[in-house]
Amino acid sequence: MVFEPQRWVLDDLMPAPGSPEAEALLRQIEAQTQTLEGWRERLAPALSEADFTELLQHYEALYANLSRLGGYAYLWFSEDTGNQAAMAFRAQADQLLADINNRTLFISLWWKALDAENAARLLEVSGDARYFLECLRLFTPHTLSEAEERIINIKDVNGVQALSTLYDMITTRFTYRLEVAGEVKELTRGQLTAYVYSPDPALREAAYQELYRHYRKHADVLAEVYAARARDWYEENVRLRHFSSPISVRNLGNDIPDAVTDVLLRVIRQNAPLFQRYFRFKAAALGLPRLRRYDIYAPLSDADKSFPFDDAMRMVDEAYRAFSPTLADLALRVPAERHLDSEQRPRKLDGAFCSSMLPGLTPWVLTSYAGKINDVSTLAHELGHAVHALMAAEHSTFTFHSALPMAETASVFGEILLTDKLLREETDPAVRRTLLNNFLADAYATVMRQAYFVFFENQAHAMIKEGATAEALQAAYLDNLREQFGDAVEVSDEFRFEWLSIPHIYHTPFYCYAYSFGQLLVLALYRKYKAIGREAFEPQYRRILAYGGSASPAHIISEAGFDMASEEFWQGGFELLAEMLDELERLA
Repeated sequence: MVFEPQRWVLDDLMPAPGSPEAEALLRQIEAQTQTLEGWRERLAPALSEADFTELLQHYEALYANLSRLGGYAYLWFSEDTGNQAAMAFRAQADQLLADINNRTLFISLWWKALDAENAARLLEVSGDARYFLECLRLFTPHTLSEAEERIINIKDVNGVQALSTLYDMITTRFTYRLEVAGEVKELTRGQLTAYVYSPDPALREAAYQELYRHYRKHADVLAEVYAARARDWYEENVRLRHFSSPISVRNLGNDIPDAVTDVLLRVIRQNAPLFQRYFRFKAAALGLPRLRRYDIYAPLSDADKSFPFDDAMRMVDEAYRAFSPTLADLALRVPAERHLDSEQRPRKLDGAFCSSMLPGLTPWVLTSYAGKINDVSTLAHELGHAVHALMAAEHSTFTFHSALPMAETASVFGEILLTDKLLREETDPAVRRTLLNNFLADAYATVMRQAYFVFFENQAHAMIKEGATAEALQAAYLDNLREQFGDAVEVSDEFRFEWLSIPHIYHTPFYCYAYSFGQLLVLALYRKYKAIGREAFEPQYRRILAYGGSASPAHIISEAGFDMASEEFWQGGFELLAEMLDELERLA
């Protein structure tokens, strides 16, 4: 099989919108909704176990169809954010989902309000949905009346969700121009950011300046979108729902105690000097008195190697297969079923993601492959997400998705398997140095950088509440960068606009610590893997993935032998990074 960049096909998700089959699906969704509405008068504390089981079956069937509808709408829009038909269908789907959510809202409200004794009784017959139901009850103290919840659902569709769509539409229409070898090229963001890994320092600088030129130009609009997002988040979640802080909302959704997130972020902040040491090493290796922010992803050699897509896929497959043929076979289902969109196209959504819709249904993966080693790592990462979902296929629609912090487990481990394979096969010190450098640069981007996004979010949400201007937020972000880099990196003024280019802080506030959590967890798992060997570790690792979202992060991590509330656990990841930096410095 020859792997070529492809555009995904969405036929496995649902029939094409407007077709007779799609209209039949919409009618089925309406019928399922009406069936559930008929349960309103039947719900009572004394509901029988048999009736509760039947209710869950109806609820899951509707939930599955809504996942198909909403998923199709998002993926169709993602492949071309300028497609008017896709935009219209997404708006229609969002409105329908909000309407159905409102019509069936009484079910979750009844469950959250149920007394503890009857809830415990019904949980005993809930089967695989148990953890899902337990998580719903975590939100009982923050749940409003049915009328209020309905208003919020309606408001979100035409409010904050519309703002998020507007952000995507604005930023994916940017066209970048960069002079390369005397030729001015017109580039997508993915193509442009490939040049931040260039061995040419002037080209790296020009790529960053061209990227932020657009965000500077639209800074007032994008900052206002973000401010509206933050105000909406505060008013709903802190003022109305009485969460203790904006980040507590995400923590509860992740089933991660605030104290654990505090420990994680504190340990990361304490280890900023480790990455500052790495950046000082890199400056010396590049012959620079001091690293510039333009240079943090610079290669350590002049080689600007490109990898054909077929080679990249084979590298990823071999890395997975050497560890677990089972996982490798699952990863290959994504391109084999044409669920991979790896082409570079204008108006395609920036970045990369994996979208897992239903248990057993091969996920869809989006990436814009540019041929660099970081693009190969991105493939390993996103296919890891797909493997995670497929490993959890035996669970219900409610519980096969893992919590956000655990969701990075397979993806980051996939990246480490790739790096491990490349290091294992290389004896050339120069090549090993390049691989170690790439790994540490990726670790910075995944651990430290993501945590500092969250530090900024905490600060920005507080500042916006007090009426901060766009200029004040930009200054705060620049201070954030200067803290994380210390005196090891020179930060130019245009990086004050970087936060405007980070979709997660718009779409999913406080999401980013999940990357830090996942990377440090995987480093701990990797150390265990090296200590006990593949044969002993691989079954344990597969069991972790197979949990999906059917158990809490605390339970899954404790079963792996770790305590996520311990500073020592998180520090262990940095100790491994320090060992890799030691080796990199020895190879200099």
